[in-house]
Amino acid sequence: MTTTVTRALSGAVYVLLLVGATLYSQYSFLLLFGILLLFSVVEFCKLISLKPIIPIVIATIGYILFNLNNTIKTNEILLLIAALLVSIRSLLFLFEKKDRFLDVQAKYVFLIGYLIIPIIIFTKIPFINNQYVPEIIISILIIIWCNDTFAYLVGITMGKNKLFERISPKKTIEGFVGGVVFSVVAGILLAQFYLHQDLIKWIIIAMIVSAFGTLGDLIESKFKRIAGVKDSGNIMPGHGGFLDRLDSIIFVAPFVYLFYQIIYYVS
Repeated sequence: MTTTVTRALSGAVYVLLLVGATLYSQYSFLLLFGILLLFSVVEFCKLISLKPIIPIVIATIGYILFNLNNTIKTNEILLLIAALLVSIRSLLFLFEKKDRFLDVQAKYVFLIGYLIIPIIIFTKIPFINNQYVPEIIISILIIIWCNDTFAYLVGITMGKNKLFERISPKKTIEGFVGGVVFSVVAGILLAQFYLHQDLIKWIIIAMIVSAFGTLGDLIESKFKRIAGVKDSGNIMPGHGGFLDRLDSIIFVAPFVYLFYQIIYYVS
């Protein structure tokens, strides 16, 4: 079996698993992302040279507390603020010219604020209106996949100017623009024919997903660069680890959730 076929089959299984679990019920959605969180925590611990036992316990307790019980809205906002602060720290980390190793305190800050909290926040997005709306998650995933796919296709066909060569030599400015354009198109189509929601809202969400999804990919590449590895794991043939597949979701989640909160309070 060729590498291309293996990659395609592995990707198809992953997509079917995500879409199927999300659409089936809120419980299958939460179970799947709980499992993905634990695998991602293990992979991230390997990247930053951190023993995984305590991080797994932290992730498990945090995920259960914030998803299997009704949480106070104030606590969710505090989680969001923590994630946004670490997102700023992650951007500073990305643009640092020196690839330096992290101390133990910084490792736990990134583990909790960059990985665990954003995945918890992501699982809160379909419940924003106090009922489970899986179509929101499916739409965000489709936009992420459109951004990744068309950024790659436009990049290899038209890309000439490097986006961030030091961290990701293959990414180009043309590819990034192509990803944004097709993500916005996807957002318009989803809003019009699938979600039947406000067009402007989903254009903005598509732009948020494109911009911060790309940054999330670059940040994870920075961690892998320091660790000296190509992929976060090998559980998905041709795709690497679960963290490699979730890097965009992780960084996008707090900003999409913030946008929803702004809409809620303004309206």
